[in-house]
Parts: sequence; C-alpha cells; structure tokens
Amino acid sequence: MLAVLLGWLCLPMAVSAQQSASKFNAYKAFEPVFYEANGDEVRTASGRPGSKYWQNSADYKIDVTFDDVKDNIAGTVVITYKNNSPENLPFLWLQLDQNIYNEASRGVAVTPVAGGRWANRNFNGGYTISDVSIVALGKEQKATHEIVDTRMRVELPQALKANGGVIQLKVKFSFNIPEYGTDRMGILKTKNGKVYEIAQWYPRMCVFDNVIGWNTLPYLGQGEFYLEYGNIEYTINAPANHIVVGSGALLNPAEVLTPVQLQRWKKAEQSDRTVMLRDVNEITDASTRPAKERLTWKFKCTNTRDVAWASSPAFIWDAARINLPGGKRSLAMSVYPVESAGDSAWRRSTEFVKGCIEHYSEKWYPYTYPVAVNVAGIVGGMEYPGIVFCSARSQKGGLWGVTSHEFGHNWFPMIVGSNERRFAWMDEGFNTFINGLAEKEFNGGEFADKGKPNRHAASRMMYYDSASSIYHRADVIRGGSLGILAYYKPAMGLDLLREVVLGEERFDKAFRYYIDNWAFKHPTQWDFFRAIENSSGESLDWFWRGWIINNWKVDLAAKEVTYQNDTTAIITIECLEQLPMPATVEIKEENGTSKRVNLPVEIWQTGPVWRFRYTTAAGSKVVSVNVDPDKALPDANTLNNVWNK
Repeated sequence: MLAVLLGWLCLPMAVSAQQSASKFNAYKAFEPVFYEANGDEVRTASGRPGSKYWQNSADYKIDVTFDDVKDNIAGTVVITYKNNSPENLPFLWLQLDQNIYNEASRGVAVTPVAGGRWANRNFNGGYTISDVSIVALGKEQKATHEIVDTRMRVELPQALKANGGVIQLKVKFSFNIPEYGTDRMGILKTKNGKVYEIAQWYPRMCVFDNVIGWNTLPYLGQGEFYLEYGNIEYTINAPANHIVVGSGALLNPAEVLTPVQLQRWKKAEQSDRTVMLRDVNEITDASTRPAKERLTWKFKCTNTRDVAWASSPAFIWDAARINLPGGKRSLAMSVYPVESAGDSAWRRSTEFVKGCIEHYSEKWYPYTYPVAVNVAGIVGGMEYPGIVFCSARSQKGGLWGVTSHEFGHNWFPMIVGSNERRFAWMDEGFNTFINGLAEKEFNGGEFADKGKPNRHAASRMMYYDSASSIYHRADVIRGGSLGILAYYKPAMGLDLLREVVLGEERFDKAFRYYIDNWAFKHPTQWDFFRAIENSSGESLDWFWRGWIINNWKVDLAAKEVTYQNDTTAIITIECLEQLPMPATVEIKEENGTSKRVNLPVEIWQTGPVWRFRYTTAAGSKVVSVNVDPDKALPDANTLNNVWNK
C-alpha cells in the first residue's frame, strides 16, 4: 500500500511538468456539472417541451392609413391576449419599438459620438399613443398606462386569470416614418417614387415566459426581437398608385389589382419560372393600377410572431411558384425599382427566393407562409415573417447571399422562436450555418466557395475579441465584434459539430429534432444543448462550455515521435489551449506510406498530452506527423501542427 501511495504522490508532479506549457485543464473542460437545473414538466431533460409547457398568445387586428405625403402612419390595433401561464397577471407589458427614433430614447443615448449602424440620423420620431383601452363585451374602458422608453405598462382593473384568461386591448397610435430606420425600415427615393419598407410598426406584446417572466429589455437597435405567436389580420389604406406587399395572404386581390395582374398572379402560382406581374415598361402606365384615389389592402398571416409590409408606386413586381414537401406550395415574389432591374441583379431575385426556400423546406422544416416577398429598398438586409428587406443595390452573389440569409430567418427565429434580444447567436448563428449549406446546393453551387474551408486561416478572426464570447447578449457585444460572435463563430461551431464531432447524418438528425420540437415555441440555449445531446447520443458539455459560453481557443500540436521497437512508433500530440477537440493525425513514413488516425475528444480527459502507438513498415521511420491536416479546426497556432523528422 505504501508503494502505491508513493506512486500516487509522485504522479501529480510528473503531470504538472507536462502541463507547464499548456493552458488546458481537463477538470475545467470536462466538469461533471453543466446544466444549471434539471429538466422538469415545462422543459424536459431530453430537450423537448414538457407535458406542462406553456406560452401565451397574441392575436392582432390592425387597421392603418398610410400617408405618402406626410410620410405618416396612423390607426388602431386590437390585441387579443391569452394568458396560458400558471399565474394571474395584474399588468401587461407592450413593446413600442418606434420610440427608438425619439431623440430622448435610450437607443439614441447609447449611440457613439461617431454614429454607427443603429444611429438615429437627424430624425425625431416615435409613437404618438392617443388612447389605450380595454375592450370587454363590446365596450371600451380607458386603461391606465405608462410609457417607459420602448416599453408600455398597462394596468388591469382585474388581474388576467391564469390558465386561459383572455383580454382585449385597443391602442390608437401614429408615427412618422424615418428615412433611415436603424437598418430595419425606411424610405428609398427612386426616379419613379419612394419605396417604403415598414416594420415594427404597431404596438406588440412583450413575451411572458417561465424563464424571465416579462421580457422587457429595451430596444436599442443591435438586439433584435422576442415575440409571441398568434394570428394577425391587417389592413393598409394607401394611395391607389402604390403596390403594397406584406406578410401573409392577400385577402382581396380583386379589389387592389387589375384584371391583367390577377391573371398573371394565377399564372405565377403554377409556374416554376418567374412571371412578371408588373414589368419595367408598365411602371409609368396608369392603367396598371385601379382608377381610384385610395385602396385598402387586406392581409392575414396565421401562426406568426410579426408582420411587415412595403409600398411604392415604383415597384416592378414578379412571382413564381415555390414547391414544398408533401405537394404543398407557396408563392415567391419580388418587388424592386427600375434602378435595380438588371439581369444579374433583382431580375433574379424571385429565382433566389424560390431556390433557398425550397432547400430549407426540404432539408429542415417546411416553409409555413403563403407568400415569400423580397423587397428592394434602403434596408441592407432585414427579416420578417414571409417578407424580407434587401438592399436595392445588391446583385449577383451578393443578392443571393442576402436573400438566402434573410429568408433563412424564417426558420430561425420565425419558426423556432428563440429570444433574439438576449441570444443573437441562436438566430443569426443558426441561420448563417444553414445559409452555408444552401449556398453549396443552389444551382450547382453557383455562388459557393469551391475549395475546402481553411479554418486555420479563420482562427484569428474567431478569437480576436478575447473580452467577449458568443454567449453575451447582442446589445452588450461591441459593434465590431457582432458579426463574428453572433453570426460566423456560432455557425462555424455548428459546422464543427457536423463535420468533426458528430458527422453529417447524426448532426442533421439532431438539428431537425430540435427544430421539430421547438417549432412555434420558445426554446432557451439549454433546450438546444439538451436536444442536440439527446438526439446525437453524445455529451457535448465540453464544446458548449468552450465554444459558446467561453471564448476558449483550440490549439492541437504534434510534439514528438519515439520508438518502442522497429515497427512501433509512439506518437505524442498535445492540447495546448483550453478547448479540446477530436484529433485527426496524418502520419507519413520514409517508404512513402501515408495513413490517418482519428482520435476522439476523450483522449484529453486525462490531461493535455496524449501518446498512441503507430505500427510502421519494417525498417521504415515516421518522417512527419500532421495534426489536423485538412485544416478543419480553427487552430490558433498553425506553426506547431506538424512535426518533421
């Protein structure tokens, strides 16, 4: 016993000497406890909604008048809100996103002196809320309310009952449309008239959930949205010379389109090729619009978290059929001014819309809206259910990329309703990941990078902001780091899981498991982690801990080769940074033989150094060892990946 004890006492000293050059700590990387809480009846340990999962719902009936002379919108919204939670609600919180455009807003206050993407450019706007009332039995009762920046609290005369209580709120509102709306909405001037992109345009319910309660983070610009699901009917009273497109189904096409446009619409519903509903030579032709002063466009979008719309007298308009799984169909549409109508630009937009949506629907989950509209305007790229805003200047691969990205958001977070305001990586990152796969598929990879990804070269970009990680909420991440930490790094993480850790088949099955279980629900990051682990059968806490929650680096190294005998080499590799990864090791011998050994992440559970036997041909020595020969890992130090004799 004494000899064994002495051996144990000596062992830490030897390990310590080995670890001196490494930052890796197996006890930190593979800590036994990862999840903050056990699964329960609301959110299960298997990554699914539980038997007592609940979420509230909000239906909207919106009626507004659009004034293109004063650039103003005014009207009412009636919200039918259902409390499915297990507690009574004595007050309600609503989001008033337009208030970010008020000069006294927090969004303006936190804008740097030099400005930036979310800056309010010499515009003093925001909502005018003229009335807030509770509707019961056909009667309206004024409600006490308080507006706090981009939120509004409404007091209830009686608490809204738990487990199914319903209330109706009616809000009268108006606002002036900003020319530049923090890259979410705005007005583009063209030679044939203005293009209006309208979003975040009506008061919306804040989410009440079992994670935070009322989600009332202010809207500052960089952090996006978290919304309840419901059915939304809305009407837009607009000048008759405008074409209006929006989320959901157009309910009254015969009232707002000409007979020729109706005929073309029906043709487009049956066509895989783009059909012109209003062509370039018809923009200035008065007969392409009904001979009236104003028209009311009626739309309905079901099981949605939001709606947006666009309007212009300058729109060229085209469409084509989208083929969905199970024989279902939708309609791809594009609207754009003549300035954007090049053959390599917006003339291809509907082709791009159709291509990306058919891919995402087949690969992950069927598209759920009756139309998919791409709008060319002042907004560089922004997504809403069934409609996206993309830059009127985009063309070629740039237009494909922004179109595919913005419509990819119809899966994350439109279908899978994560909290963008807190966890941008769960919508931007997941979407960027599926965009990469779509790019390889579209038109035989027309716009895809033909070579293999060199993640060694990308590693510096992945780790350059040492102060932050993917896990931080969007408004806290530095503006210059948002693209990496919300988009590219989480997308690369999913690529690593798919290509290096799990393999394509297991990962894709797990990702679909997550989507299927959380479609039209509100998952947290923990639900995502659990879903992927349970479906794939792998414990991935080491990966979530290092890649998502912390900003740990990857650095695997080839250290040395020794020999046990003539045909047995002992190869030593190291993990020098905090994040372990599976290792592919390419070994070359003097005789020209080249072989690969694939090692699982578990080799690092006992420390930063791993030795393994490799059988050589008789008399043939190992001349080189290359860790990660395909550059599949974002390895922070490429100088130590190769050992040469």
